[in-house]
Amino acid sequence: MIPGFEALVEERIKKAQKDGTFDNLEGKKKPLNFEDRHIPQELRLAHKILKNSGFLPPEVELKKKITQAEQLLEKTVVDSPERLKIQKKLNYLFIKLNTIRGDRPCSPMMVDGYRDNLIKKIS
Repeated sequence: MIPGFEALVEERIKKAQKDGTFDNLEGKKKPLNFEDRHIPQELRLAHKILKNSGFLPPEVELKKKITQAEQLLEKTVVDSPERLKIQKKLNYLFIKLNTIRGDRPCSPMMVDGYRDNLIKKIS
């Protein structure tokens, strides 16, 4: 950056904070959305264009369907034929997701095990 420019910018930001310019900004006190952090930098623009156009990667669409099926499963009666149908659909979606991902398995058991191992490492 240009020498002295950083100081000027910092000074203006502090003045704006003091004057309350940032007090009514949209999204204040809400978490930042970093949904694209796993996408390589050179692909982010392409992903953003596709996302804004209503297109999602197949993996993301499957994850949405899995979430919907899991929510539906929670609302159904335990021993109903409808529940069995939803469980079969959920199993199919997990198999399809695993196929797309290749060697990276994705299942509720895997996610829970990963979470437990992560908690152990952090503790």
